[in-house]
Amino acid sequence: MAETVAQEMERRLRDAFAPTRLEIINDSAKHRGHTGDDGSGESHFTIVIEAEGFADASRVERQRMVNGALGDIPGDRVHALSIKASAPESAG
Repeated sequence: MAETVAQEMERRLRDAFAPTRLEIINDSAKHRGHTGDDGSGESHFTIVIEAEGFADASRVERQRMVNGALGDIPGDRVHALSIKASAPESAG
């Protein structure tokens, strides 16, 4: 059985960052019938990720890092992606 988009995002992010917290929230149902809804039920997501690797990165750099790890998923297979990336409190 093939991975869902959410499962693939989780795998890619775990492999890239070994996060201490990772939530992938499927927001697609909220956007049913709107622009970008392709009917797959996997068009809009929120990612909440916390990882040591984000400690010295700005908010924009963190988003670029996440998008880089996700490869072709944002913009190609997922219409909208909200990213909330942070470092653990103890990482500074």
